[in-house]
Amino acid sequence: MILVIDILSWTLLVGGSFIILTGSIGLLRMPDFFTRTHPAGMIDTLGATLIVGGLILQSGFTQVTIKLVLILILLFLTGPTATHAVAQAALASGLKPWRRPHEDQSQADGNHAPHEEDR
Repeated sequence: MILVIDILSWTLLVGGSFIILTGSIGLLRMPDFFTRTHPAGMIDTLGATLIVGGLILQSGFTQVTIKLVLILILLFLTGPTATHAVAQAALASGLKPWRRPHEDQSQADGNHAPHEEDR
């Protein structure tokens, strides 16, 4: 039974670490601040949940488990709130959200039906 708990615990710990690492690398692909805030909050919450879950399994049912559950609740409440507050502060300071660049006029003309003269 202890072996099963250890395997499950280490799976959660490694999984949470993997999600945080790959998500952090993936954030570099996002074009601006606002598109990075949502995945950053999700990565933080999911990765920390898995890691704390693995630590809960490692600690057994002790006072440490209760403290870890309280930390998990705190993370669930403060993570999304902090992400929202930072995004609102950036918007209030005048930072504009990223928009896709408009297509070049020559590319836009290529999508239309050919003119009578071109036939």
